[in-house]
Amino acid sequence: MAHWTTDGRPEIAFLGRSNVGKSSLINSLLLRKGLARTSNTPGRTQSINFFLINDSFYFTDLPGYGYAKVSKSMRSDWGKMAEEYLAERQELALCVQLIDSRHKPTELDLQLNEWLVHHGKPHIIAATKADKLSNNELRKSLTVMQKMLGEVKIVPYSATTGRGRDELWGEINTTIEKYSFFY
Repeated sequence: MAHWTTDGRPEIAFLGRSNVGKSSLINSLLLRKGLARTSNTPGRTQSINFFLINDSFYFTDLPGYGYAKVSKSMRSDWGKMAEEYLAERQELALCVQLIDSRHKPTELDLQLNEWLVHHGKPHIIAATKADKLSNNELRKSLTVMQKMLGEVKIVPYSATTGRGRDELWGEINTTIEKYSFFY
């Protein structure tokens, strides 16, 4: 918590399994390479990273959950840190949960979505790696996701092609405008 921002700007949190493409999505949204570190090794993000955007809000990159070749105690610490951030952060304006579009949501994906709904956290789903599926496969995958996750908005996203970038930015901008209105 000591390294968390304290200036009151709104924050957009990015959450998802290790290796779901959080860093790639952040980099593609910002049209920057290497701002958020990408790796072929899952679990590289081991702390909460804040990126100040246009001097007006933050992107917050949380550690991935699930597969990570780290000790159980470190994985547990990450979970506590992420839950504390999500539960207590007043500046949290929107959670973007990333789920790999090539697979149905995992038990951990479902648990996070349920937690966000239960705690009334505004959130959307970015169905990542959408470019890896045919249009028909993607449509089927999105239908399965929607049935499993309920009423949450799902945006198909590809960091490679930019698919979904404008739609996701639209959601982020709308959220920032609402946040700014209330604060």
